[in-house]
Amino acid sequence: MKEIDQILLDLKRKIFKPVYFLSGAEAYYIDQVSDYIEEHALEEEDKGFNQTVVYGKDVDLIQVVNLANQFPMTGSYTVVIVKEAQDMRELSKKTQEKEGGEAKEKKENAPGVTMLINYLKNPQKSTILVFCYKYGTIDKRSALAKSITKETVYIETKQLYDNQLPQWITTYVTDKGYKINPRAAAMLAELLGNDLPKVAGELNKLFIAREASQEITLEQVQDNIGVSRDFNVFELQKALGTRDILKANQIINHFAANEKENPMPAVLAVLHGYFVKILKYHFLQDKSKFAAAAALGVNPYFVEDYVRAASTFSVPRLKMVFRILRDVDLRSKGIDNYSIGNGELMKEAVFKMLH
Repeated sequence: MKEIDQILLDLKRKIFKPVYFLSGAEAYYIDQVSDYIEEHALEEEDKGFNQTVVYGKDVDLIQVVNLANQFPMTGSYTVVIVKEAQDMRELSKKTQEKEGGEAKEKKENAPGVTMLINYLKNPQKSTILVFCYKYGTIDKRSALAKSITKETVYIETKQLYDNQLPQWITTYVTDKGYKINPRAAAMLAELLGNDLPKVAGELNKLFIAREASQEITLEQVQDNIGVSRDFNVFELQKALGTRDILKANQIINHFAANEKENPMPAVLAVLHGYFVKILKYHFLQDKSKFAAAAALGVNPYFVEDYVRAASTFSVPRLKMVFRILRDVDLRSKGIDNYSIGNGELMKEAVFKMLH
């Protein structure tokens, strides 16, 4: 996120603002900013005197404002970080929605709310106050919310779409001074999903004992994440796209024998996304490499895979594939299923797709 990049750049330059209100669905970015402030705003010897970390369920706004009004005992700043601020009663959106009109009006005029609004108008300049409001946003209709969005460094983070994750991985790796193969980035995205802290953690493991000039390969990702090089959902997609019946059957038999490592819902989700992209490719007006990559949300490196797959799966055949996937999904949930296990259902689905 550009906003996060700018905030982090300012923090690295020791440009601190009095109040940060970090909110939104993607906790990774919230942690990036709050962790940097916690680790770097103060010298190590000053933290014991001037840095306080509290949790939303344990404090109210009056206590937070009182902490923020304290002067530093040593050094230049007092740092107050409120983690899990969404659990604070005065800030909780869920609580406000449950309470309704009259109770909500009382909350608007609660002493803690009034104190914070007044504090934000004239914050303690020697204090860095950070609210970490994760997995949601404050109720924008409230007077407090209007004050927060106006008077603080306010951000709302959003979760990445699945098709944005490979590029995020590539950018993260590049920013750390390393390189990663596009297929390796795509594999990580499919295996880990858009859990950014987890993805970053796995990438950091891959950086260990690796020189910056060395590219992170698909094989290294497979070895470190614990996935079979030959029997994974990427290889299944490739086998289906090229109509390699033998390879597709080998992979799906492996999945059926190792269901815990290859859960059916995850496999179906990946395959559905794959076939949606093939369908989109059929209807692209501009099928040039880079235009197709942008339209499909994939690295240009992979466009040829979709070109081949589109020749294997015509539009009518794709309609059939989507019916098969929907049918398998329903049967896996017990609808019109006659005691057939998930492994057998997947074998049946792959057979129907290829014949």
